[in-house]
Amino acid sequence: MLNIYIDADGCAVKDEVYKVACRYKLEVFVVANKPLVIPMSAKIHMQVTSGGFDAADDWIAENISQGDILITSDLLLADRCIKRQARVLGPKGHEFDEENIGSALASRELMAHLRQMGNVNTGPAPMAKADRSKFLSKLDQIIQSIRKTTA
Repeated sequence: MLNIYIDADGCAVKDEVYKVACRYKLEVFVVANKPLVIPMSAKIHMQVTSGGFDAADDWIAENISQGDILITSDLLLADRCIKRQARVLGPKGHEFDEENIGSALASRELMAHLRQMGNVNTGPAPMAKADRSKFLSKLDQIIQSIRKTTA
């Protein structure tokens, strides 16, 4: 069944996901380490995890399944969920899959190494209006694709 999981701590596109999910009548699981304000809807569920640093990631990875969608910027979580045959979309509209997750993880490691050496002091660029538009378009495309393959 097509559900959407949001790695919600720091996710900049939660409101966009809620609107798309409402239009398609999809279940949304908002997963975080602390309670967040979510819309009043029987189809939007807040899952608060307790425990360690990766508790939210672990909950998502254990509950997501083939044909579900994950919204995250966490590449390690993305990799875990791709292995469970879920579709993974970053908040700027970039889809991660089996073909590109390896290079994304390698880039992540390289940037971490460069930061440790003091060569890089910047983080990702802030969200732009074009990023939100790309995200919405790609999310719609993924939902349509999943629905076609499961119909």
